[in-house]
Amino acid sequence: MSNNIPKMKCLIVDDEPLARFHLKELADKIDFLSVEGTYATALEAGTKVKESEIDLLLLDINMPYLNGIDFLEQLENPPLCIFTTAYSEYALEGFRLQVVDYLLKPIAFNRFYQAVNKAQQQFIINEKLKKNTPWDDPFLYVRQSDTFIKVSWVDILYIESMQNYTKLHFKDKSLVIHQTMKAIEESLPFEHFFRIHKSFLINITHIDMISGGRLFINKTELPISRTRKEELLNQVVYKKLISK
Repeated sequence: MSNNIPKMKCLIVDDEPLARFHLKELADKIDFLSVEGTYATALEAGTKVKESEIDLLLLDINMPYLNGIDFLEQLENPPLCIFTTAYSEYALEGFRLQVVDYLLKPIAFNRFYQAVNKAQQQFIINEKLKKNTPWDDPFLYVRQSDTFIKVSWVDILYIESMQNYTKLHFKDKSLVIHQTMKAIEESLPFEHFFRIHKSFLINITHIDMISGGRLFINKTELPISRTRKEELLNQVVYKKLISK
């Protein structure tokens, strides 16, 4: 691809063999997609998502054992996702989970192409943010309607996911912005921010105390997910532990 933007690595997850075949056939026509695997269940796909850097899920909803909605919700840092389903009644759930698009079967190529182009646009933004953010400059701008507010990421205590919005918490104020948690996480310096829960991203310099499954910042108690606690201790706490 041009501008050194890599191909998007995608997974197809659908319990219907013909649907998997059709989606792969569509995806193979798109030069910026690389199909890394096709899976009949979300349980099978889960291992691949956790072990590899997957950029896009083409995900069915009604599947045995674990449906697509529950699967996406339990991922700590989910890839971009396009729901592919025969049922229109889950569209609101897709909106809540911030999926890129919602495709109803049977899926025509032009509709598929439109959806994956939307995903690529978000992917390119994420890639540029990863490469181009100068972290020696602590200032960022957040949009509030037609106003742009200058903030310092150093002063952000933690960030809270609110469905299609996120809330930036500071010592003396908070700002609600229309942006996904994933996009914000990728635009902030990873060495200073840590995802302790699917709903909370914290600035590690503001941690006051960690106790059990709880973390305290500025007298606010935040939950730590069981899957993230050990990594938090290893990456943040044990490196600076002075008492055994």
